[in-house]
Amino acid sequence: MTTAFTFPGQGSQAVGMGKALADAYPEARAVFDEVDEALGEKLSATIWDGPANALTLTENAQPALMAVSLAATRVLASRGAPIASSAAFVAGHSLGEYSALAAAGALSVGDAARLLRTRGRAMQEAVPVGAGAMAALIGLDLETVAAVAAEAAEGAVCSAANDNGGGQVVVSGDKAAVERAVEIAKAKGARRAVLLPVSAPFHCALMAPAAEVMRAALAEVTLNAPVVPIVANVTARPTSDAEEIRRNLVTQVTAMVRWRESIVWLAEAGVDRFVEVGAGKVLSGLARRIADGVATMTAGTPEDIEAAVSQLGADEVKNV
Repeated sequence: MTTAFTFPGQGSQAVGMGKALADAYPEARAVFDEVDEALGEKLSATIWDGPANALTLTENAQPALMAVSLAATRVLASRGAPIASSAAFVAGHSLGEYSALAAAGALSVGDAARLLRTRGRAMQEAVPVGAGAMAALIGLDLETVAAVAAEAAEGAVCSAANDNGGGQVVVSGDKAAVERAVEIAKAKGARRAVLLPVSAPFHCALMAPAAEVMRAALAEVTLNAPVVPIVANVTARPTSDAEEIRRNLVTQVTAMVRWRESIVWLAEAGVDRFVEVGAGKVLSGLARRIADGVATMTAGTPEDIEAAVSQLGADEVKNV
């Protein structure tokens, strides 16, 4: 089988995530220690003990989810399933793109943690709390949602922010415009159209100040070519070029996450198994809805890891 490793984005966080990995595997514990050291605080305590409202803060959730994904990646590698030999591609949803890059050796764990802390703060500060909103529109395709957003904008910002697949597209922008989009989507036959409990309108033009912060921050870090190509959110195509990746990460702050197209491209490139590395199972569900017949696995707990290693290792033996 041909495998892609995928890395979850914001919304997959939960208090206690990664604790079983850290307790079971010293290499996983070491990742959380690296993140704590890079940030100069015990983020691991917030991850494992809460409170939930602290973990869900964007500036905490983003490096926290990366830490869990990288802990799982390290354990997979130590158990005989490193990315370089187990996966043909990596991809990550929004912040998960940083996790994917760190997992594939393009970024150090410390740099990824610091970048995500900066990214989370910059995205939160780009728009006053309550001025922006996001909404999930279920049951409409991207073209229809784009038309809904354009109609709802009325001179304000409203655009598709996440094309997640399975008939789920998220819009983002000024609060009143997003609220109009919800009503218009319902009138156009959306199965569901609901505002999301988020603290800022991510992946839209209102995030331009955050993009400039990230342009400066990314200019200061070392970015290597990943050991396998990464399928970028903004292009839905693979790249291994470090400077292209750097540009993509800046654009990603204001651009739509093209997740559906990314999974379609991967499936058409021959990927028939997706391993979701880190917290939750959101991406696995999306992959099954987007690409018929693909296998999915999660790698976020010791039990998941052992099952994944067993399967990936069996493939290695068959390919010898």
